[in-house]
Amino acid sequence: MLLTMTDKELHRIRMIEDVIDRRLSGTQAARHLGVTARHVYRLVGCYKSGGVEGLLSERRGKPSNRSYPVELRSQVLAVIREHYHDFGPKLISEKLAHHHEIHLGVETLRRWMIAAGIWVPHSQRKLRIYQPRQRRDCLGELIQIDGSHHDWFEGRSPKCCLLVFIDDATGRLMHLRFSDTESTFDYLAATRRYIELHGRPVAFYSDRHSIFHVSKRDAHTARITQYGRALQELNIELICANSSQAKGRVEQANQTLQDRLIKEMRLEGINTIEEANEWLPCFIADFNDRFAKVPKFPKDLHRPFCGDVSDMDDIFAWHGTRVLSNALTFQYDKVLYLIDPTEENSRLSGETVKVLDYPDGRLAVMYGERILECRIFDKLAKVDQGQIVENKRLGAVLSLAQKKQDELERADLRTRSRRMPKRRAQQRAIGRNPALE
Repeated sequence: MLLTMTDKELHRIRMIEDVIDRRLSGTQAARHLGVTARHVYRLVGCYKSGGVEGLLSERRGKPSNRSYPVELRSQVLAVIREHYHDFGPKLISEKLAHHHEIHLGVETLRRWMIAAGIWVPHSQRKLRIYQPRQRRDCLGELIQIDGSHHDWFEGRSPKCCLLVFIDDATGRLMHLRFSDTESTFDYLAATRRYIELHGRPVAFYSDRHSIFHVSKRDAHTARITQYGRALQELNIELICANSSQAKGRVEQANQTLQDRLIKEMRLEGINTIEEANEWLPCFIADFNDRFAKVPKFPKDLHRPFCGDVSDMDDIFAWHGTRVLSNALTFQYDKVLYLIDPTEENSRLSGETVKVLDYPDGRLAVMYGERILECRIFDKLAKVDQGQIVENKRLGAVLSLAQKKQDELERADLRTRSRRMPKRRAQQRAIGRNPALE
Protein backbone atom coordinates (compact mmCIF):
# COMPACT_ATOMS: atom_id res chain seq x y z
CA MET A 1 0.00 0.00 0.00
CA LEU A 2 2.83 2.39 0.81
CA LEU A 3 4.22 1.92 -2.67
CA THR A 4 1.11 3.45 -4.22
CA MET A 5 1.11 6.54 -2.02
CA THR A 6 2.28 9.94 -3.07
CA ASP A 7 5.00 11.89 -1.26
CA LYS A 8 2.34 14.19 0.16
CA GLU A 9 0.44 11.27 1.67
CA LEU A 10 3.60 9.75 3.15
CA HIS A 11 4.53 13.08 4.69
CA ARG A 12 1.07 13.38 6.23
CA ILE A 13 1.34 9.88 7.76
CA ARG A 14 4.65 10.77 9.37
CA MET A 15 3.14 13.95 10.84
CA ILE A 16 0.17 12.04 12.29
CA GLU A 17 2.48 9.38 13.77
CA ASP A 18 4.56 12.14 15.39
CA VAL A 19 1.41 13.62 16.92
CA ILE A 20 0.34 10.22 18.28
CA ASP A 21 3.83 9.62 19.72
CA ARG A 22 3.75 13.16 21.22
CA ARG A 23 6.82 14.29 19.25
CA LEU A 24 4.69 17.09 17.75
CA SER A 25 1.68 18.95 19.01
CA GLY A 26 -1.45 19.15 16.97
CA THR A 27 -0.87 22.86 16.34
CA GLN A 28 2.66 22.24 15.07
CA ALA A 29 1.51 19.43 12.76
CA ALA A 30 -1.32 21.62 11.46
CA ARG A 31 1.18 24.33 10.63
CA HIS A 32 3.36 21.85 8.67
CA LEU A 33 0.41 20.31 6.82
CA GLY A 34 -1.35 23.58 6.10
CA VAL A 35 -4.59 22.54 7.80
CA THR A 36 -6.35 23.39 11.04
CA ALA A 37 -5.54 21.68 14.34
CA ARG A 38 -9.07 20.32 14.48
CA HIS A 39 -8.55 18.51 11.18
CA VAL A 40 -5.26 17.08 12.49
CA TYR A 41 -7.08 15.48 15.45
CA ARG A 42 -9.70 14.17 13.04
CA LEU A 43 -6.90 12.49 11.03
CA VAL A 44 -5.44 11.06 14.26
CA GLY A 45 -8.77 9.41 14.98
CA CYS A 46 -8.97 7.94 11.49
CA TYR A 47 -5.42 6.58 11.83
CA LYS A 48 -6.16 4.94 15.19
CA SER A 49 -9.36 3.31 13.89
CA GLY A 50 -8.33 2.30 10.37
CA GLY A 51 -4.56 2.48 10.28
CA VAL A 52 -2.84 3.85 7.22
CA GLU A 53 -5.82 3.05 5.00
CA GLY A 54 -7.93 5.32 7.16
CA LEU A 55 -5.95 8.32 5.91
CA LEU A 56 -6.50 7.49 2.23
CA SER A 57 -9.38 8.99 0.29
CA GLU A 58 -12.35 6.70 -0.25
CA ARG A 59 -12.49 7.96 -3.87
CA ARG A 60 -9.10 6.44 -4.64
CA GLY A 61 -9.36 4.10 -7.66
CA LYS A 62 -12.91 5.20 -8.49
CA PRO A 63 -13.85 7.22 -11.60
CA SER A 64 -14.34 10.95 -11.24
CA ASN A 65 -17.85 12.32 -11.06
CA ARG A 66 -16.88 14.62 -13.95
CA SER A 67 -15.55 11.85 -16.20
CA TYR A 68 -17.24 10.96 -19.48
CA PRO A 69 -19.35 7.77 -19.68
CA VAL A 70 -17.55 4.63 -20.81
CA GLU A 71 -20.13 4.17 -23.58
CA LEU A 72 -19.26 7.61 -25.06
CA ARG A 73 -15.57 6.80 -25.01
CA SER A 74 -16.17 3.51 -26.83
CA GLN A 75 -18.38 5.25 -29.39
CA VAL A 76 -15.81 7.99 -30.07
CA LEU A 77 -12.95 5.52 -30.47
CA ALA A 78 -15.04 3.43 -32.88
CA VAL A 79 -15.76 6.54 -34.99
CA ILE A 80 -12.08 7.49 -34.98
CA ARG A 81 -11.00 4.00 -36.10
CA GLU A 82 -13.55 4.00 -38.90
CA HIS A 83 -13.19 7.53 -40.31
CA TYR A 84 -10.26 9.40 -38.73
CA HIS A 85 -7.59 6.81 -37.99
CA ASP A 86 -4.82 9.00 -39.48
CA PHE A 87 -6.10 12.36 -38.16
CA GLY A 88 -4.53 14.32 -35.32
CA PRO A 89 -6.44 15.03 -32.05
CA LYS A 90 -7.05 18.68 -32.95
CA LEU A 91 -8.55 17.86 -36.35
CA ILE A 92 -10.56 14.97 -34.91
CA SER A 93 -12.04 17.31 -32.31
CA GLU A 94 -13.20 19.65 -35.08
CA LYS A 95 -14.67 16.83 -37.20
CA LEU A 96 -16.50 15.25 -34.27
CA ALA A 97 -18.12 18.57 -33.41
CA HIS A 98 -19.02 19.36 -37.02
CA HIS A 99 -20.19 15.98 -38.32
CA HIS A 100 -21.18 14.01 -35.20
CA GLU A 101 -22.30 16.69 -32.69
CA ILE A 102 -19.77 15.35 -30.16
CA HIS A 103 -17.90 18.09 -28.32
CA LEU A 104 -14.74 16.90 -26.58
CA GLY A 105 -11.52 18.60 -25.55
CA VAL A 106 -8.36 18.04 -27.58
CA GLU A 107 -6.37 16.70 -24.62
CA THR A 108 -9.20 14.34 -23.66
CA LEU A 109 -9.13 12.90 -27.17
CA ARG A 110 -5.35 12.71 -27.07
CA ARG A 111 -5.39 10.68 -23.82
CA TRP A 112 -8.08 8.34 -25.14
CA MET A 113 -6.21 7.81 -28.42
CA ILE A 114 -2.90 7.16 -26.65
CA ALA A 115 -4.51 4.62 -24.32
CA ALA A 116 -6.18 2.90 -27.30
CA GLY A 117 -2.95 2.82 -29.29
CA ILE A 118 -4.29 5.05 -32.07
CA TRP A 119 -1.98 7.98 -31.36
CA VAL A 120 1.71 7.86 -30.48
CA PRO A 121 3.06 10.83 -28.49
CA HIS A 122 5.86 12.75 -30.14
CA SER A 123 8.21 11.91 -27.27
CA GLN A 124 7.75 8.18 -27.97
CA ARG A 125 8.08 8.30 -31.74
CA LYS A 126 11.13 6.86 -33.40
CA LEU A 127 13.44 9.36 -35.02
CA ARG A 128 13.41 9.25 -38.79
CA ILE A 129 16.89 8.42 -40.01
CA TYR A 130 18.22 10.01 -43.18
CA GLN A 131 21.31 8.08 -44.18
CA PRO A 132 23.74 9.82 -46.52
CA ARG A 133 23.61 8.78 -50.15
CA GLN A 134 26.81 8.21 -52.07
CA ARG A 135 27.58 10.57 -54.89
CA ARG A 136 26.97 9.42 -58.43
CA ASP A 137 29.95 8.07 -60.33
CA CYS A 138 30.25 10.37 -63.35
CA LEU A 139 29.80 13.99 -64.32
CA GLY A 140 26.42 14.55 -65.96
CA GLU A 141 24.82 11.42 -64.53
CA LEU A 142 22.50 13.32 -62.16
CA ILE A 143 21.96 17.08 -62.05
CA GLN A 144 20.08 18.46 -59.05
CA ILE A 145 17.98 21.57 -59.77
CA ASP A 146 16.14 23.95 -57.46
CA GLY A 147 15.00 27.53 -57.17
CA SER A 148 16.15 29.67 -54.24
CA HIS A 149 13.99 32.70 -53.37
CA HIS A 150 15.95 35.31 -51.45
CA ASP A 151 16.79 39.01 -51.20
CA TRP A 152 19.86 38.44 -53.34
CA PHE A 153 20.59 42.13 -53.91
CA GLU A 154 20.08 43.18 -50.27
CA GLY A 155 17.36 45.69 -51.12
CA ARG A 156 19.14 47.20 -54.13
CA SER A 157 16.61 45.36 -56.35
CA PRO A 158 13.39 43.45 -55.60
CA LYS A 159 13.59 39.92 -54.29
CA CYS A 160 14.06 37.32 -57.00
CA CYS A 161 14.79 33.65 -57.58
CA LEU A 162 18.08 31.94 -58.38
CA LEU A 163 17.79 28.75 -60.43
CA VAL A 164 20.61 26.39 -59.42
CA PHE A 165 21.95 23.43 -61.43
CA ILE A 166 24.53 21.37 -59.53
CA ASP A 167 26.18 18.08 -60.48
CA ASP A 168 25.68 15.30 -57.96
CA ALA A 169 28.96 13.50 -58.65
CA THR A 170 31.31 16.47 -58.34
CA GLY A 171 29.33 19.20 -56.58
CA ARG A 172 30.11 21.53 -59.48
CA LEU A 173 27.83 24.45 -60.17
CA MET A 174 26.84 23.70 -63.76
CA HIS A 175 24.59 26.71 -64.32
CA LEU A 176 23.05 29.62 -62.41
CA ARG A 177 20.34 31.99 -63.60
CA PHE A 178 18.48 34.81 -61.85
CA SER A 179 14.80 35.28 -62.69
CA ASP A 180 11.92 37.30 -61.29
CA THR A 181 9.94 34.17 -60.41
CA GLU A 182 10.22 30.41 -60.48
CA SER A 183 8.10 29.66 -63.55
CA THR A 184 8.02 27.08 -66.30
CA PHE A 185 9.42 29.49 -68.90
CA ASP A 186 12.27 30.45 -66.56
CA TYR A 187 13.24 26.80 -66.10
CA LEU A 188 12.91 26.14 -69.83
CA ALA A 189 15.19 29.07 -70.63
CA ALA A 190 17.74 28.01 -68.00
CA THR A 191 17.67 24.39 -69.16
CA ARG A 192 18.15 25.41 -72.77
CA ARG A 193 21.21 27.44 -71.83
CA TYR A 194 22.51 24.50 -69.78
CA ILE A 195 22.24 22.16 -72.79
CA GLU A 196 23.97 24.71 -75.01
CA LEU A 197 26.86 24.88 -72.53
CA HIS A 198 27.25 21.27 -71.44
CA GLY A 199 24.96 18.99 -73.46
CA ARG A 200 22.17 16.69 -72.30
CA PRO A 201 22.67 15.00 -68.89
CA VAL A 202 21.25 11.60 -68.02
CA ALA A 203 18.73 12.93 -65.48
CA PHE A 204 17.55 16.03 -63.64
CA TYR A 205 16.63 15.69 -59.94
CA SER A 206 14.03 18.17 -58.67
CA ASP A 207 11.41 18.67 -55.97
CA ARG A 208 7.68 18.08 -56.44
CA HIS A 209 6.90 21.61 -57.58
CA SER A 210 4.01 21.87 -60.05
CA ILE A 211 6.53 22.80 -62.74
CA PHE A 212 7.96 19.28 -62.58
CA HIS A 213 5.19 17.09 -61.14
CA VAL A 214 1.42 16.75 -61.67
CA SER A 215 -0.19 15.90 -58.33
CA LYS A 216 -3.81 15.77 -59.53
CA ARG A 217 -5.29 12.31 -59.93
CA ASP A 218 -7.91 13.41 -62.43
CA ALA A 219 -7.97 11.07 -65.40
CA HIS A 220 -8.67 14.00 -67.74
CA THR A 221 -5.57 15.89 -66.58
CA ALA A 222 -2.35 15.40 -68.50
CA ARG A 223 0.12 13.46 -66.40
CA ILE A 224 3.11 15.42 -67.66
CA THR A 225 4.03 19.07 -67.30
CA GLN A 226 5.39 21.35 -70.00
CA TYR A 227 8.87 21.01 -68.49
CA GLY A 228 8.56 17.23 -68.31
CA ARG A 229 7.41 17.15 -71.94
CA ALA A 230 10.46 19.15 -73.03
CA LEU A 231 12.84 16.81 -71.20
CA GLN A 232 11.05 13.81 -72.66
CA GLU A 233 11.67 15.12 -76.17
CA LEU A 234 15.32 15.66 -75.25
CA ASN A 235 15.57 12.09 -73.87
CA ILE A 236 16.44 13.35 -70.37
CA GLU A 237 15.01 11.62 -67.31
CA LEU A 238 13.19 13.78 -64.74
CA ILE A 239 13.19 12.45 -61.16
CA CYS A 240 11.22 14.14 -58.36
CA ALA A 241 12.39 13.85 -54.76
CA ASN A 242 9.99 13.09 -51.91
CA SER A 243 11.79 15.35 -49.42
CA SER A 244 14.27 18.19 -49.22
CA GLN A 245 16.80 15.88 -47.58
CA ALA A 246 16.82 13.68 -50.68
CA LYS A 247 18.29 16.52 -52.76
CA GLY A 248 20.52 17.81 -50.00
CA ARG A 249 23.35 18.64 -52.41
CA VAL A 250 21.48 21.51 -54.03
CA GLU A 251 19.89 22.59 -50.72
CA GLN A 252 23.35 22.95 -49.16
CA ALA A 253 24.54 24.81 -52.24
CA ASN A 254 21.65 27.26 -51.82
CA GLN A 255 22.76 28.03 -48.27
CA THR A 256 26.34 28.57 -49.40
CA LEU A 257 25.26 30.81 -52.26
CA GLN A 258 23.03 32.89 -49.99
CA ASP A 259 26.18 33.70 -48.04
CA ARG A 260 28.99 33.91 -50.60
CA LEU A 261 27.17 35.04 -53.74
CA ILE A 262 25.44 37.93 -52.01
CA LYS A 263 28.72 39.28 -50.64
CA GLU A 264 30.51 38.84 -53.97
CA MET A 265 27.80 40.78 -55.83
CA ARG A 266 27.99 43.52 -53.21
CA LEU A 267 31.75 43.85 -53.76
CA GLU A 268 31.33 43.81 -57.55
CA GLY A 269 28.64 46.50 -57.41
CA ILE A 270 26.02 44.32 -59.12
CA ASN A 271 22.51 45.62 -58.51
CA THR A 272 20.21 44.09 -61.17
CA ILE A 273 19.27 40.66 -62.51
CA GLU A 274 20.71 41.47 -65.95
CA GLU A 275 24.09 42.46 -64.50
CA ALA A 276 24.14 39.38 -62.27
CA ASN A 277 23.34 36.92 -65.08
CA GLU A 278 26.13 38.41 -67.18
CA TRP A 279 28.65 38.09 -64.31
CA LEU A 280 27.61 34.65 -62.98
CA PRO A 281 29.95 32.58 -65.24
CA CYS A 282 32.95 34.22 -63.53
CA PHE A 283 31.56 33.31 -60.11
CA ILE A 284 30.80 29.72 -61.22
CA ALA A 285 34.36 29.20 -62.47
CA ASP A 286 35.89 30.49 -59.23
CA PHE A 287 33.43 28.51 -57.07
CA ASN A 288 34.16 25.24 -58.88
CA ASP A 289 37.92 25.75 -58.62
CA ARG A 290 37.54 26.00 -54.85
CA PHE A 291 34.89 23.42 -53.97
CA ALA A 292 34.33 20.95 -56.83
CA LYS A 293 35.14 17.28 -56.19
CA VAL A 294 36.85 14.80 -58.48
CA PRO A 295 34.32 12.25 -59.82
CA LYS A 296 34.80 8.55 -59.18
CA PHE A 297 35.13 7.93 -62.91
CA PRO A 298 36.42 10.57 -65.35
CA LYS A 299 33.82 9.87 -68.08
CA ASP A 300 31.48 12.75 -68.93
CA LEU A 301 27.95 11.44 -69.53
CA HIS A 302 26.66 14.61 -71.16
CA ARG A 303 25.39 13.98 -74.71
CA PRO A 304 25.42 16.58 -77.48
CA PHE A 305 22.12 17.85 -78.85
CA CYS A 306 21.57 16.51 -82.34
CA GLY A 307 19.48 19.19 -83.97
CA ASP A 308 19.43 22.76 -85.15
CA VAL A 309 18.24 25.97 -83.51
CA SER A 310 14.68 25.60 -84.83
CA ASP A 311 14.38 22.17 -83.19
CA MET A 312 15.52 23.67 -79.91
CA ASP A 313 12.99 26.49 -80.29
CA ASP A 314 10.15 24.02 -80.82
CA ILE A 315 11.13 21.88 -77.83
CA PHE A 316 11.32 24.81 -75.41
CA ALA A 317 8.09 26.46 -76.58
CA TRP A 318 4.79 26.16 -74.72
CA HIS A 319 2.76 23.40 -76.40
CA GLY A 320 -1.03 23.48 -76.50
CA THR A 321 -3.75 21.80 -78.52
CA ARG A 322 -6.87 23.22 -80.16
CA VAL A 323 -9.73 21.71 -82.18
CA LEU A 324 -10.50 23.42 -85.48
CA SER A 325 -14.09 24.50 -86.06
CA ASN A 326 -16.00 23.89 -89.26
CA ALA A 327 -14.88 27.35 -90.38
CA LEU A 328 -11.23 26.36 -89.78
CA THR A 329 -10.89 28.71 -86.81
CA PHE A 330 -9.61 28.26 -83.26
CA GLN A 331 -9.31 30.53 -80.24
CA TYR A 332 -6.06 30.94 -78.37
CA ASP A 333 -5.39 33.48 -75.65
CA LYS A 334 -8.79 35.08 -76.42
CA VAL A 335 -7.69 35.71 -79.98
CA LEU A 336 -9.52 34.10 -82.91
CA TYR A 337 -7.22 32.64 -85.58
CA LEU A 338 -8.19 31.60 -89.12
CA ILE A 339 -6.44 28.79 -90.96
CA ASP A 340 -5.95 29.53 -94.65
CA PRO A 341 -8.84 27.75 -96.44
CA THR A 342 -6.71 25.91 -98.99
CA GLU A 343 -7.86 22.71 -100.61
CA GLU A 344 -5.53 20.69 -98.40
CA ASN A 345 -6.69 22.45 -95.23
CA SER A 346 -10.40 22.18 -96.03
CA ARG A 347 -10.44 18.60 -94.72
CA LEU A 348 -9.10 19.61 -91.28
CA SER A 349 -12.38 20.76 -89.69
CA GLY A 350 -12.81 19.02 -86.34
CA GLU A 351 -9.16 17.94 -86.27
CA THR A 352 -6.80 18.69 -83.36
CA VAL A 353 -3.85 20.95 -84.10
CA LYS A 354 -0.82 21.75 -81.95
CA VAL A 355 -0.08 25.36 -81.05
CA LEU A 356 3.52 26.31 -80.26
CA ASP A 357 3.78 29.49 -78.19
CA TYR A 358 7.37 30.77 -78.17
CA PRO A 359 8.80 32.94 -75.39
CA ASP A 360 9.46 35.79 -77.81
CA GLY A 361 5.76 36.03 -78.76
CA ARG A 362 5.78 34.00 -81.99
CA LEU A 363 3.00 31.50 -82.58
CA ALA A 364 3.09 28.41 -84.81
CA VAL A 365 0.24 26.02 -85.65
CA MET A 366 1.06 22.46 -86.68
CA TYR A 367 -0.96 19.51 -87.90
CA GLY A 368 1.31 16.51 -87.64
CA GLU A 369 4.61 17.65 -89.14
CA ARG A 370 2.98 20.29 -91.35
CA ILE A 371 2.91 23.96 -90.40
CA LEU A 372 -0.44 25.64 -91.07
CA GLU A 373 -0.55 29.22 -92.25
CA CYS A 374 -3.01 31.31 -90.29
CA ARG A 375 -3.97 34.89 -89.60
CA ILE A 376 -5.62 36.79 -86.79
CA PHE A 377 -9.32 37.42 -87.26
CA ASP A 378 -10.19 39.30 -84.04
CA LYS A 379 -7.62 40.68 -81.65
CA LEU A 380 -8.29 42.55 -78.42
CA ALA A 381 -6.54 45.87 -78.29
CA LYS A 382 -4.35 46.95 -75.41
CA VAL A 383 -4.63 43.75 -73.43
CA ASP A 384 -2.21 42.03 -71.15
CA GLN A 385 -1.63 38.36 -70.48
CA GLY A 386 -3.11 36.77 -67.36
CA GLN A 387 -0.61 34.78 -65.40
CA ILE A 388 -0.37 31.20 -64.29
CA VAL A 389 1.37 31.59 -60.94
CA GLU A 390 3.84 28.70 -60.79
CA ASN A 391 6.23 30.11 -58.21
CA LYS A 392 6.76 29.45 -54.53
CA ARG A 393 6.69 33.13 -53.61
CA LEU A 394 3.87 35.40 -54.71
CA GLY A 395 5.45 38.70 -53.81
CA ALA A 396 6.60 39.66 -57.31
CA VAL A 397 3.37 38.47 -58.90
CA LEU A 398 1.18 40.36 -56.42
CA SER A 399 3.22 43.52 -56.94
CA LEU A 400 2.72 43.24 -60.70
CA ALA A 401 -0.99 42.50 -60.22
CA GLN A 402 -1.42 45.64 -58.13
CA LYS A 403 0.13 47.77 -60.88
CA LYS A 404 -2.16 46.20 -63.46
CA GLN A 405 -5.22 46.80 -61.31
CA ASP A 406 -4.31 50.47 -60.94
CA GLU A 407 -4.04 50.74 -64.72
CA LEU A 408 -7.41 49.03 -65.19
CA GLU A 409 -9.03 51.44 -62.76
CA ARG A 410 -7.93 54.34 -64.95
CA ALA A 411 -8.82 52.69 -68.27
CA ASP A 412 -11.58 50.16 -68.92
CA LEU A 413 -9.48 47.42 -70.53
CA ARG A 414 -10.41 43.81 -71.11
CA THR A 415 -8.10 41.07 -69.80
CA ARG A 416 -6.92 37.96 -71.51
CA SER A 417 -7.30 34.37 -70.48
CA ARG A 418 -5.66 33.07 -67.29
CA ARG A 419 -4.81 29.74 -68.89
CA MET A 420 -1.79 30.99 -70.78
CA PRO A 421 1.88 30.85 -69.74
CA LYS A 422 3.65 33.81 -68.28
CA ARG A 423 5.53 35.26 -71.21
CA ARG A 424 4.07 38.71 -71.88
CA ALA A 425 6.50 40.37 -69.50
CA GLN A 426 9.34 38.74 -71.43
CA GLN A 427 7.73 39.75 -74.72
CA ARG A 428 7.56 43.37 -73.63
CA ALA A 429 11.22 43.20 -72.60
CA ILE A 430 12.23 41.73 -75.98
CA GLY A 431 10.03 43.99 -78.05
CA ARG A 432 6.70 43.49 -79.76
CA ASN A 433 6.73 40.77 -82.43
CA PRO A 434 4.49 41.54 -85.42
CA ALA A 435 4.00 37.83 -86.23
CA LEU A 436 0.54 36.89 -87.37
CA GLU A 437 -0.63 40.51 -87.59
